[in-house]
Amino acid sequence: MDSAVRDALIKDLTVSVETAGKAFGIGRNAAYAACANLQIPSVRIGGRIVVPTAPLRKMLGIDVGAQ
Repeated sequence: MDSAVRDALIKDLTVSVETAGKAFGIGRNAAYAACANLQIPSVRIGGRIVVPTAPLRKMLGIDVGAQ
């Protein structure tokens, strides 16, 4: 996983769908499809879809305390 993506997952409360896709190693379209199918948790805020990082870290097995 890219260090910039990992840093975003640890520091930010939400990330873009594209960033979540990079964390899983999938492309943009696949990431949006995974959000639509509820495979990746997401929230619509206005016209933007964001992914909360807490459940994303849990899915990816990232332990924030290990930093």
